[in-house]
Amino acid sequence: MKPSLPRRQFLRLAATAAALPAASRIAHAQVYPDRPVRIVVGIAAGGAADIIARLVAQWLSERLGQRFIVENRPGAFGKLAEQTVAAAAPDGYTLLYVTPPNVTDPLIHGEQKSSLIRDIAPVASIVRTPGIMEVNLSVPVKTVPEFIAYAKANPRKINMATPGPGSGPHLYGELFMMMTGVELVPVHYHGSGPALPDLIGNRVQVMFDIIVSSIEQIKAGKLRPLGVTTSTRIGLLPDVPSISDYVPGYEASGWQGLGAPKKTAQQVIDKLNREINVGLADRSLKARLASVGGQAFPGSAAEFGTFLTGETEKWGKVIRAADIKPD
Repeated sequence: MKPSLPRRQFLRLAATAAALPAASRIAHAQVYPDRPVRIVVGIAAGGAADIIARLVAQWLSERLGQRFIVENRPGAFGKLAEQTVAAAAPDGYTLLYVTPPNVTDPLIHGEQKSSLIRDIAPVASIVRTPGIMEVNLSVPVKTVPEFIAYAKANPRKINMATPGPGSGPHLYGELFMMMTGVELVPVHYHGSGPALPDLIGNRVQVMFDIIVSSIEQIKAGKLRPLGVTTSTRIGLLPDVPSISDYVPGYEASGWQGLGAPKKTAQQVIDKLNREINVGLADRSLKARLASVGGQAFPGSAAEFGTFLTGETEKWGKVIRAADIKPD
């Protein structure tokens, strides 16, 4: 019979073995990334979010010395991309480009718990994308207070265009109705593109749209902007006030960020967050983001997680109050 190990030696070996996984994770984080990284985007190539994702991927590639590759997996309002990342190894080599549908679509479909919150670790917020409240030129108002008074004098007689039920602009309009007590009639289109000609032609009278979709029509004098949906004014339309100047507490915007599978090492998350925030402070990258309607949205991973929880609660209330159902 082989002699047993002395107790002290056995305990020392056991402690060393227990420490190996933690040591391995730390070593992995220190060399990360040592091979290409996928950023899975749940929308088709070519849109503003896809462009911003590629700008961020290029920045990370240059900073970290490995290729960050954007992989488009559109479908189910971002659910396919989210599921792909949730099922991936939590090693930082498969990341999710997070957008508002990842939060709002489960709420519209009545899911009790967001899989985004359950399965994805927040890494970094990247940009906000402001919206604009705009009207047809024949609507006899020039300010948000004038519009509220006009709408209250004409309940359910003003048509509000949206890019589709449950879309960001639709929710912005529903939030406005909740907070002001006006009654507008939502008219849904398949995107902002088909809605804008009808808004210019007065077949619908008001729209809450993403700035980048409407800026050319506004600059050409074809639409009248009343207010931006963010809590502060924006550089693209510096003379247009914020809706919150007249409706205290109103705030709505698109946003984009980065997530990773749950249980991804904190050191990896911290490294990605740090490099993204360096990029968001870089003048050249900020200008490129602004050119496609994005405002830098820096913050820690924990702050992004708190933001996502807040967005889930906020828009859940709007979706339930407006009884928004899947299209």
